[in-house]
Amino acid sequence: MSILIGDDTRLVVQGITGRDGSFHARRMREYGTNVVAGVTPGKGGQLFDDEVPVFNTMAQAVEETGANASVIYVPAAFASGAIYEAADAGVDLVVCITEGLPVGDMTRVMPYLEERGTRLIGPNCPGLIVPGSCKVGILPGSIVEEGPVGIVSRSGTLTYEVIHQLTGAGIGQSTCVGIGGDPIIGTDFVDALEMFEADDRTEAVVLIGEIGGTDEQVAARYAEEQMETPVVGFVAGQTAPPGRTMGHAGAIISGSEGTAEEKMRVFEEHGVSVAERPADIVPAIQTVL
Repeated sequence: MSILIGDDTRLVVQGITGRDGSFHARRMREYGTNVVAGVTPGKGGQLFDDEVPVFNTMAQAVEETGANASVIYVPAAFASGAIYEAADAGVDLVVCITEGLPVGDMTRVMPYLEERGTRLIGPNCPGLIVPGSCKVGILPGSIVEEGPVGIVSRSGTLTYEVIHQLTGAGIGQSTCVGIGGDPIIGTDFVDALEMFEADDRTEAVVLIGEIGGTDEQVAARYAEEQMETPVVGFVAGQTAPPGRTMGHAGAIISGSEGTAEEKMRVFEEHGVSVAERPADIVPAIQTVL
């Protein structure tokens, strides 16, 4: 099994004719993802790479291809509109890679998606990958390996580093999910942990957090109260100065709750194994598997 995506995913790439959309559409297809359509307004009727039909609207793409997921590579000014359009078309999953979406846009997007039962990953995220099956987004397929460890992360490049270390140690992954580091995101740590707990393939989870907010603390409490699957946690930004945004818009410390020290303390209090450095994650996972 896997979570969120798999062999039954039928993907639409919103912005498929743009620079980023076209590049990553090819990488996703090369990995084995079933990319059934692309959407670029005004370019309907074209074929991407002589095979994938391009439509003017998501509604047309879904009606013609039976797509059930979309990934968004459009500029920030148009990304919220692309999310609305995907939800209106009836896809179950929307993955928004685009960064820089205004918080005000996201405050309107989230209740809209909840009304329609559409799950959002992101924005400002690397997407997700099921090793050996399907990838949606920009996670590099060359570093993953099939196995029992689920990964959920607020970081992008740190996710790649951890995956690479796990694979190098012969520890494969079930599903890797980058949820994004913005203040408002569609899927949070608890959502992912709940899915991993229900996934027979996942025997342990690596949770990669960062400074800012209290999502990691909430996740730690959930792991203790609701999960039998062991969780290893790491918090990025341990040396960040207070009050400064580091990397992501959501990674800003306000008071004591958003500090790395506070998050790591709560992890330990609730039975989440704490890795102080990325290099400590592999030994910690080896201990709990």
